[in-house]
Amino acid sequence: MMSEQVELTNPVELSVGGMYGHIFRRIFHISMFLIPIAYFEYGESFSESVGYTLPEIVSIVILVAIFGEALRLKFSFTVFGQREYEAKQVSALAWGGLGVGMVLLLSPVKEYAYPLIFTLAFGDPFMGEIRRWGVETREVVIYSIAFVFALWILCWYLFATPWWLAFIFAPICVFAEMPRLRYIDDNATMLLIPLAGILILEPFLGLL
Repeated sequence: MMSEQVELTNPVELSVGGMYGHIFRRIFHISMFLIPIAYFEYGESFSESVGYTLPEIVSIVILVAIFGEALRLKFSFTVFGQREYEAKQVSALAWGGLGVGMVLLLSPVKEYAYPLIFTLAFGDPFMGEIRRWGVETREVVIYSIAFVFALWILCWYLFATPWWLAFIFAPICVFAEMPRLRYIDDNATMLLIPLAGILILEPFLGLL
């Protein structure tokens, strides 16, 4: 019986476009930090201009992404920066888009959305690169928790995220990225698992 776990592989070798594709993928990943900025700074005015509510816009984007991913899988093709194996399974981009969309639908406040999405945008590439450099797993976990902790503290300073959440969610976010699952990308688990934690704690926080 085939295991649901997958082995770690060299991301550069599997990237469409080789090293250039890998770099493009990392840059694209990091650029996701712009999503909450666009959402909170321009989302309301844009949604009003097109005659929809902001949650409706988010839902439409998710549905379009799902439809586009279904077409891509039907024809089994990949684009520059994707991994070769993504021709046959839901891509990291699609999983990440779904995760970001769910954050904005279920937790649409700056205090939560910014640290969650920043963690995916910056934390996931950070973990991937230090692994690629040959850092041992124990050190990867320690460095990554420190890095994600710093991101959440930054969000405390910039967006009034409760500072103590950094102690809870830095390790949760890191460990949510660790499993190598065959059909669910860590772009999804790194957002959806902490999001579940936020929603569970929300009755005690009262920000939504």
